[in-house]
Formats: sequence, C-alpha cells, structure tokens
Amino acid sequence: MPTDTWQAEIRAELANLEEIALATKPSSGDLPILRGVEVHGVSIPLLRAIGGDHLIYLDFKQRYDLDRRLREAEGAGRAEVVAGLRKCQQRTGVLVADVSGHKVTDALVAAMLHQAFLLGAYYELDLFGEITTRLFEHINQRFYKSTTLNKYLTMVYGEVSEQGRFRFFSAGHPAPLVFAGRPGRIEHLPEDQLVRFPPVGMFASNAYMDERVDPGPLGYKRPYEVSEVELLEAGDLLLLYTDGFAEHGGGRYLDERAEALLEAVRGEPAPEICERLRKDLLAFAAPEDDITFVVIKKTE
Repeated sequence: MPTDTWQAEIRAELANLEEIALATKPSSGDLPILRGVEVHGVSIPLLRAIGGDHLIYLDFKQRYDLDRRLREAEGAGRAEVVAGLRKCQQRTGVLVADVSGHKVTDALVAAMLHQAFLLGAYYELDLFGEITTRLFEHINQRFYKSTTLNKYLTMVYGEVSEQGRFRFFSAGHPAPLVFAGRPGRIEHLPEDQLVRFPPVGMFASNAYMDERVDPGPLGYKRPYEVSEVELLEAGDLLLLYTDGFAEHGGGRYLDERAEALLEAVRGEPAPEICERLRKDLLAFAAPEDDITFVVIKKTE
C-alpha cells in the first residue's frame, strides 16, 4: 500500500475515533437543574478536540423517568427502592475522570467508562433506586481485568442535594476543594472527611463480585466508601477538577491565583464563574495537560 494512502487511512480512522469520543461529551442540554444549586463544568483538551479527561452530568429527573419508577416500586412494595428514588428527586450527580495521557486514543478509555457507567446506572436505579458503590466495584473489576490497556484511570463521582450536601467517592483522584467564608478561602477537606482509594483498575475488587480473579501480589483493594461535605451558605462553592487543573503553571495557579479569582466572581452564576476561571487559567500559563473542572454553587 502506498505510504500516502496508508497515512490518509490512519488520519480517517483517527477522525472517526474522535467523532465517536465527541459523542460522549456533555452538551449544554445535559447541565443539571437542581433547586438551590448550580452545576457547571469546563473541559480544555490539550490536543485536538478531545483527550483523556471526561465529564458526565447525571440529572436524575431529566435523564430518567423517576415518577414511573416510583409508581412501579410502590406497587411492588419495594420500600428501599422507593426511598432511594425519592433521594434522587432531590439530587444530581457529577462524574469527573482522568485517563493517563491526553491523546485521541486515550479518549477511547474514557468512552469505555462512559458507557459502562451510564448503562450500570440504569440497573442501579432498578435494583436500589439510587447509585451505589456496587456499580463502581464492578467498573473497577472490568478495568482491572483489561490489563492490556496499560492505562490507569482516576475518577471522582459525587451527588449534590438541594440542601448542599455533597456525597462522593474518589478513586485516586484529587479531593474536592471548598471555597467558603467571608472573604472566601479555598479549603482542603480534612483528612478525617476523606476516604482515599487507588486509581480504577489498579487493584482487584473483592466486594459484590460473582467472579473471583487473581489479585496478584498486591491483593484486593478495600471496598469503596462514601465521603461527605456540606456547603453551608449561599455563595459557597465546591470545585471538582483533574490534575491538569491542580498542576497548571507548575501548581502555582491553584496556590497563588485561584482564590482571588473565585472571590472576585463568587457572586456570578456558575457558568460565568467557569468561563472567568477558564480565561484566567489560559492567561496565567499555557496548558501542559488536559484540564477539566466543575463548579458546584449553593445559591440558597
């Protein structure tokens, strides 16, 4: 095959892969709507239009027919499912993930997570009425068994309620930051409020598994647990992000600049805060990695 033809085919295949990966990225219509809380996020790929960062919004009331599910669960006498669904009526979920690397092919790994998570979420609502750590145990196991990927994946998934309570679990991912107080200060969550786990797929799961796998010399990871934080006042912000944000400008942006910017824009809606943050990031330094961040703002 002539070299020019071969290169053209490779470019076409990469463009096709990019198109498939782009279809998993959130659109403006996916933004959650929740009383008393605003949620908005931004992704800045380092190369082309996609990369290894991934963002999923899970607006339970928009994405799922909770009323139908409630009627069916009540009719079947499934009290625990009813209780879970009622919680989902007052919550919205956000998943932020970071695949090692920032190439088009790394977006394929993010797309694998995307499909596994959203498909699993349907079954979680059927079985439990809400998303549980069981889903992530199974996702972890699938990635652990895909050892040929030679990729690691960090992830944080959390749900915020109308009251501003944020429940989350983190697998090797940077911990959320809280911006609160008058004047505002960026606060790192106390260690006693965090339960840390290794990146997805690094260790085998042992909880809820039908199929046992050889965990190797490192053994099984411990079962996932949920951490909680509460936004107390209107105007408080919670920030989810990937390491491209934390390490931007050699880590100096987060240490030296972010706090002042957030104080200046805290009165704005979450989308405007994100846009100002995006512009300020890029003005501060050129990115060296994919950057994704999500602002969760308590408005009432």
